[in-house]
Amino acid sequence: MTITIPSTLTIRTQNKFRSLVTKQAYKAGEIICPIPTESMSNKPTMYTVQIGRTKHVEVKELASMNHSCNPNTILDTTRMLVFATRDIAVGEELTFFYPSTEWEMSAPFICLCGAPNCIHVVAGARFLPLSTLENYYLNRHIREEMIELLNNTEYLLTNMERDHIHAQISKRNPSAS
Repeated sequence: MTITIPSTLTIRTQNKFRSLVTKQAYKAGEIICPIPTESMSNKPTMYTVQIGRTKHVEVKELASMNHSCNPNTILDTTRMLVFATRDIAVGEELTFFYPSTEWEMSAPFICLCGAPNCIHVVAGARFLPLSTLENYYLNRHIREEMIELLNNTEYLLTNMERDHIHAQISKRNPSAS
């Protein structure tokens, strides 16, 4: 089954940059369109969205959706739907927060959105502090990656602390080693 963008959306090209624009208004929480699922990959590209820890889907026309640190949509990779996060006016560009789906981007870039909460470098959720990420909707696979990273960090810190204590003891009492 091939999914294309609904007739309510259009791709606009301006100065060689593409964006996805709505031809109808949407209310907050309203479904805008489904996310295509027919072309899967295990690696990210500029034309995919990460939908699982090692699953990426080519999103066809939705690849024209740009990043914003103040997005007006959510890409829900569990339900495979695009939702409006707030009321969206006719003619408005649709944007989403890329780290909400991407753990590590294939092509990081500088963000020029101008939002007060701008993250400046868009490289994936892996590279953002939790204090930033907690302000956004994050898909399940991103939350799972964060938990694993935190657990690994705790494990590494515990081992570093143990090794440091052993080194201090050895310095004080070389015969104890």
